[in-house]
Amino acid sequence: MTKPSLSELLHAAVAAVGGTERPGQLAMAEAVGSAVDDGSHLLVQAGTGTGKSLGYLVPALAQGERVVVATATLALQRQLVERDLPRTVEALHPLLRRRPQFAMLKGRSNYLCLHRLHEGVPQDEEDGLFDQFEAAAPTSALGRDLLRLRDWADETETGDRDDLSPGVSDRAWSQVAVASRECLGASRCAYGQECFAELARERAKLSDVVVTNHALLAIDAIEGARVLPEHEVLVVDEAHELVSRVTGVATGELTPGQVNRAVRRAAKLVDEKCADRLQAAAEGFERLMELALPGRLEKIPEDLEYALTALRDAARDVLSRLGATRDASVQDEDAVRKQAVASVESLLEVSERILRGSDHDVVWYERHDSRGRSGFGPGGASLRVAPLSVSGLLREKLFTDRSVILTSATLKLGGDFNGVGASLGLAAEGLAGSGSAEAEDLPVWRGIDVGSPFDYRKQGILYVARHLSRPSRDGDRADMLDELTELIQAAGGRTLGLFSSMRAAQSAAEVLRGRIPEFPILLQGEETLGELIKNFAADPATCLFGTLSLWQGVDVPGPSCQLVVMDKIPFPRPDDPLMSARQKAVEEAGGNGFMAVAATHAALLMAQGAGRLVRASGDRGVVAVLDQRLETARYGSYLRASLPDFWYTTDRNQVRRSLAAIDAEAKQKGE
Repeated sequence: MTKPSLSELLHAAVAAVGGTERPGQLAMAEAVGSAVDDGSHLLVQAGTGTGKSLGYLVPALAQGERVVVATATLALQRQLVERDLPRTVEALHPLLRRRPQFAMLKGRSNYLCLHRLHEGVPQDEEDGLFDQFEAAAPTSALGRDLLRLRDWADETETGDRDDLSPGVSDRAWSQVAVASRECLGASRCAYGQECFAELARERAKLSDVVVTNHALLAIDAIEGARVLPEHEVLVVDEAHELVSRVTGVATGELTPGQVNRAVRRAAKLVDEKCADRLQAAAEGFERLMELALPGRLEKIPEDLEYALTALRDAARDVLSRLGATRDASVQDEDAVRKQAVASVESLLEVSERILRGSDHDVVWYERHDSRGRSGFGPGGASLRVAPLSVSGLLREKLFTDRSVILTSATLKLGGDFNGVGASLGLAAEGLAGSGSAEAEDLPVWRGIDVGSPFDYRKQGILYVARHLSRPSRDGDRADMLDELTELIQAAGGRTLGLFSSMRAAQSAAEVLRGRIPEFPILLQGEETLGELIKNFAADPATCLFGTLSLWQGVDVPGPSCQLVVMDKIPFPRPDDPLMSARQKAVEEAGGNGFMAVAATHAALLMAQGAGRLVRASGDRGVVAVLDQRLETARYGSYLRASLPDFWYTTDRNQVRRSLAAIDAEAKQKGE
């Protein structure tokens, strides 16, 4: 029997999911198939509507090798496991003569822990819940959540938090879940044979396709904690998010709350002298953090070095005692000990990392407001350490012993893949494998842009408000608010406002709610993101304002989103310690730090933000950038080249007429 062609397989899969075949999808599938065949690496830019999940699933399944698919969002993970994979597997079965198995795998804390459920949380003075089901009154919200979790535990086959509907609060879930460091281990736990997390790992080992997230991929690759099964092919979807997710996993943090929690947990299990030493170190660290000013620490101050040395030495002493002492009087001692060890180990590792010092790390103080957001206002403080770059880590840990496919709607910035490629540890396009000194030992890869099924020049306008004054940090932008008001009025609402800061979004919402009350304005933070998007989509007259997660997380096709506004180019804050350190490092190496770091960051966000406008073939509208620099600055052309190929104008009257016409047409259709 002849082997079916890739186009035959793709045709069957597309029909099974009720999709439409796209030339870009076939081009992507063929490129992925070739990369898997020769073990090389591929970057694929596939615009919205291409059907990229089938573009990589079909050729990967056809090869018969184990594939790990890592995504950034829960929504895509669920789409793959609940919709695309089941239908694709069934459609390909008659052609492949086999039925590939698939599974989803997440971090341990996403699964209900039977030990925690039945034995309770090890007592912690912070919450004091010995038996959470008795301590939490069933009449309280926490009590009701916990009772529902206990009932659900008898019904669920997965123990996966995302399979529980409706969900429960983070506080309730924390009573029945455990982090990997605090887990007793299947061999030592009375419930090890039934453990949901262990069962998920076993299913993954037996599967041909494993769907996971970027964070677990990073933990598996970078921390050397083998969680994922061995695999020959890795697909990273939503790959524009990978560097920031890996940076997050590789970032260490110390806070007074975290340190005091470790003290409380350890004090139950070690002698008084040892516990007192850790307590004294914790108090010294807390006093120091009360005075900490936000910003980068290029050299560790003497007082911080002293405090961290005391913490490190006390933590090391506690860990040595924890391994030697046993206390039969402590209820469920193994779980209590594991929790204490995890907390103290974290203190030791982060304090040691900062004291050791490295040219490859950035250390800084950060302050948080009462809601936990970063800022310069009152609130708690943290000491953080992060890698200056993760490109070396990714090059060494990710691009070896397997073929890696990275795909997203936004990988080409400024017209090529070099910016994203460099952040991933890849040589400039065309140099990899060329034998040049610059590309020596770097992975062989190629980039392909398969385009989009949408006709951006006919469906959308990119408008830059060149006449507005140049934005300044924290400056009053009265002319921008006037422009925004007029644009919303012309569009009849239908506006997604993407702001560079939460403060700017809040200020604009406050002003415009007073000016144009006929157009309701929803504001991020006043409701859950899901509820905000649902309400925004339901009423075309409504506008939605917000910041970072809206730039990437809104999918509202149709008449409710016909105007996407960016208040200004989203460069990183000048005082962002990590970004400014990365920029300085590029400059010291002879490169253009601003373009390599700040402009690349802004281009990626703007490309994602502009992508909110056209989500379906019938969508029409305007992306309005209320920042003259996109037209007037030297870097403007680089940023514009990173956006979809919309029709471009700086004519404010033309844009108002176009918005009014789109609004009138939608109203005529009853939309």
